[in-house]
Amino acid sequence: MKFNLLHTDSGSKARAGVLSTDHGEIMTPIFMPVGTVGSVKGVQIPHLKNDIMAQIILGNTYHLYLRPGLDVLEKAGGLHRFNAWDRPILTDSGGFQVFSLKDIRKMSEEGVEFRSHIDGSKHFFSPERVMDIERSIGAGIIMAFDECTPGTADYSYAKKSMERTHRWLDRCIGRLSETAPLYGYEQQLFPIVQGCVYPDLRRQSAEFIASKEAAGNAIGGLAVGEPAEKMYEMIEVVNEILPTEKPRYLMGVGTPANILEGIERGVDMFDCVMPTRNGRNAMLFTKNGIMNMRNEKWKYDFSPIEEDGASFVDTLYSKAYLRHLFIAQELLALEIASIHNLAFYVWLTQEARKHILMDDYAAWKKSMLENVTRRL
Repeated sequence: MKFNLLHTDSGSKARAGVLSTDHGEIMTPIFMPVGTVGSVKGVQIPHLKNDIMAQIILGNTYHLYLRPGLDVLEKAGGLHRFNAWDRPILTDSGGFQVFSLKDIRKMSEEGVEFRSHIDGSKHFFSPERVMDIERSIGAGIIMAFDECTPGTADYSYAKKSMERTHRWLDRCIGRLSETAPLYGYEQQLFPIVQGCVYPDLRRQSAEFIASKEAAGNAIGGLAVGEPAEKMYEMIEVVNEILPTEKPRYLMGVGTPANILEGIERGVDMFDCVMPTRNGRNAMLFTKNGIMNMRNEKWKYDFSPIEEDGASFVDTLYSKAYLRHLFIAQELLALEIASIHNLAFYVWLTQEARKHILMDDYAAWKKSMLENVTRRL
């Protein structure tokens, strides 16, 4: 895997680059749709490719481990062949999901014992086991096993958690050095910076992660309860240390405004369930603001969902029709909203890329931020 940094905006730290992988090139900054159990909810592969223009999608290690299971994935030849997606895939480590099961998991230095949310069966994730699982899934970019510290954690806990994440990273690296990819292409490990909302811990973690000289680096433990301004501060602290020649991935973030702010601070890669989750709940993100498609105001509005939208659904269907589908609880509403929101998110990052290359990102971002946060 190779990252070619093309340009940094003169008015900010926004960057445009090309990330080359065995499954294709990724034009950064980029938004990555979340395909938790091997599918982006409600969206077929042709729509992801041809309408949404997704360049890379995510899979979730915890969920894929439980269903369909590693035996199925290995017999299929990995997740790419199983779900028919031939472009890049990134898998998280399952750390966030495991640690969110706080009532049904036990953590130790060795790893985490947890019970499945599906049937209550007992399982154990160690750094070594997670690396083996991610080998079986077969994504080109794989995440290290970390502890996702809550945004409200006190300093003492955050420090202990960060130090455990660092020890686990060394074990992840050791395990990968002992094993080989299963499907004939490279897998690159991204370590994860932790440290909660404490600048000195974030600096320590960023320095430790940077010292591993990985192909890319991730920033975790943000958008988990801390104020947005604190999140932006931590991004700035970390990106002062993480190497400029490697891609930077901000995990699980976020709103269109979060993404614009993250790009301005030098982040290259984003993911979030918000476009599909909020879409299924009738919230549409657009270039001009946010729409609740259940509102009475759309009942007789036969204009397109978005006049100059990023996907075919925007001009094919009207606001009134989409509102009708939501009120009638038709499944098509969920599909239309998901396609629209994902296409908008991908468009937003690629439009940001254009303005970085034009060297006017800071000015463009200011006007765009006003638009995307407006309630329509």
